[in-house]
Amino acid sequence: MATITRVDLADSLRDRFGLTNADAYKMIDVIFDEIGQSLIHGEEVKISGFGTFKILSKSARIGRNPRTGVPAVISARRVTSFRPSNEFRKIVADNK
Repeated sequence: MATITRVDLADSLRDRFGLTNADAYKMIDVIFDEIGQSLIHGEEVKISGFGTFKILSKSARIGRNPRTGVPAVISARRVTSFRPSNEFRKIVADNK
C-alpha cells in the first residue's frame, strides 16, 4: 500500500494542469491552510463528493496503560474527524 504525499499531489497538479512546481505547492498549501483555519475556527469543511471534516471535543476520561494495566487519566482534547460522503464511499467500495 502506497502513501500519497504532498510531492505526489504537486506532481499530479503539475502534470494535469501544466502548473510549475512552485505553483502546485502553493495551491496545495492554500487548500490545506484553508481547511486548517476553518477547523480551528470551529467550522465544518464539506467537500462535495469527498466528505466532511470537523473538530470533536472529547472529555477527559480514565483509561489504562495497555502494558501495565495501571489506570491513567486521558486529558480532554480536540480531535479532527472525517466522514466520507456516500458518493466517495461508493467509489471506494466499487474499486476494491
